[in-house]
Amino acid sequence: MDIVPFVSSQSALVRAMEERHSVRQYLDRPLPEELIGQLRRAADAVNEECGTSIQLVVDEPRAFRGFRSRASAFQNVRNYFALIGPEFKQLDQLLGYAGEKLVLYCQSAGLNTCWVGASYKMVKEQYQIVLGQKLAAVIAVGYGADAGKPHQSISPEAAAPQYESAPTWFRNGVDAALLAPTALNRQKFRFKLLDDVDGVPQVKATTKRGPFTQMDLGIAQLHFEIGANAPFQWT
Repeated sequence: MDIVPFVSSQSALVRAMEERHSVRQYLDRPLPEELIGQLRRAADAVNEECGTSIQLVVDEPRAFRGFRSRASAFQNVRNYFALIGPEFKQLDQLLGYAGEKLVLYCQSAGLNTCWVGASYKMVKEQYQIVLGQKLAAVIAVGYGADAGKPHQSISPEAAAPQYESAPTWFRNGVDAALLAPTALNRQKFRFKLLDDVDGVPQVKATTKRGPFTQMDLGIAQLHFEIGANAPFQWT
């Protein structure tokens, strides 16, 4: 399976990472039925790969009509992915990794997105959560009123102290990770290149404590993999 369903080339993935910016205001423009089907198939593919139960909710405005949504400047959000998965310690990290696959696909399909950790209301009848599962966040999706703005990033050396002396593939991975969205724009993830095991490079990804930092780590790991575009193992 491609690293992101339906995005066929490395150059398209890199372009999607570079062009993706968080968008909170959307046009009153419905998603075409054909595109809705494509998004649902993409979610199915991600769920099969990652063991998640992410579901697309379409034409449902209630989740973003509350005070928290208005205070966070969300406008006209009617479509979103509900990030659902099995309750276990690494769920946020898994959903970050899986959900960002869908974010990059949406970007490549001409849509805009925004990760939303708290500024939404649960509308339980719009998705299915079975016993042992949890809704951890949502991703707003639609046609943005604008394309969003780039976020400020920490330096590559702050994200990976070995950056300057590391091989090109590792530096490319770090550069891609710094394009990843994070809660409150706080890039608390760190990457470390370790000794090879059986000839395969090993990379350790960690993060500091804080709201949604594990989800941020999963997002950043996907970006790292895409940017590195080389064989290695997480450890």
